[in-house]
This record gives sequence, C-alpha cells and structure tokens, in this order.
Amino acid sequence: MLKEFKEFAMRGNVVDMAVGIIIGAAFGSIVSSLVADILMPPIGLLLGNVDFSNLFLVLKSGKVVGPYAALADAKAAGAVTINYGVFVNAVISFVIVAFAVFLLIRAINRLKRQEAAPPPAPTTKVCPYCVSTISITATRCAHCTSDLKA
Repeated sequence: MLKEFKEFAMRGNVVDMAVGIIIGAAFGSIVSSLVADILMPPIGLLLGNVDFSNLFLVLKSGKVVGPYAALADAKAAGAVTINYGVFVNAVISFVIVAFAVFLLIRAINRLKRQEAAPPPAPTTKVCPYCVSTISITATRCAHCTSDLKA
C-alpha cells in the first residue's frame, strides 16, 4: 500500500497540483498584503479617512460596553460583531486573484489556439490501375497509359 501511495504521489499531475497549491497560497498572501497595505489605505483616505479593516457593526456588546474604537477593542471585550470592512478587503482580494487567474487562463488559451500550419496540398496521387505515383494533375497514367477520371 505504501508503494502504491508513493507511485500515486510521484505522478506528474499530483506534483504539479502540489506546486500550484503552494504557489497559489503564496500568491494569495501577496494579494492580501497588496489589498490591506497598499490599495485600501489610499482608498480609505479618498473616502474620508476610513480604515476598512475597522469597519464593523456591533450586534451585542461584550464585557466592556462600547462604543469600541477599533475592531480589536471589540474582539477583546468579547463583543459580537459583523466585520463588513474585513469582508470588503476579502472581496477586493478575491477580485484581484480572479483577474490574475483570468489573465493566466487567457494566455494559456491563446497558446493553445495557435494552430500549426495546415499540411501542404498533395502534389501526387496513386494510379488506381497500376498503383504508381503520378502527378495530381495527370489525366493519363505515364506508366500504364490508363485514362484517369478527373
């Protein structure tokens, strides 16, 4: 059973999938950082100094009654919150990853669409009577002198 598992795990597709998952996870963390650290601060600044990671709605106050200045304060107090700002960050991250995957698939599809040049038109044919190779435009076989149908 261990030998069969080793054969399965070392197949090209499984190894390729594992590499893809590892690269995807790394790409996801890069995109999360891009959204949280680079894109959202200027967007928040343009929208009036809004910090999207601290946008939340308190459903039930915790041990310490709010209002809470930040999401971390609400969590520390044990408040039940809807974290819609974190959700907005996640949606933007998803859109960026989906667009990157779209561009990758689009490039792969373009490479697949590039077809090889069609084979050249034949210049010879076989005489049906003597099986000799003759010109495709011949109307009479040069070897057996049979009349050929066009």
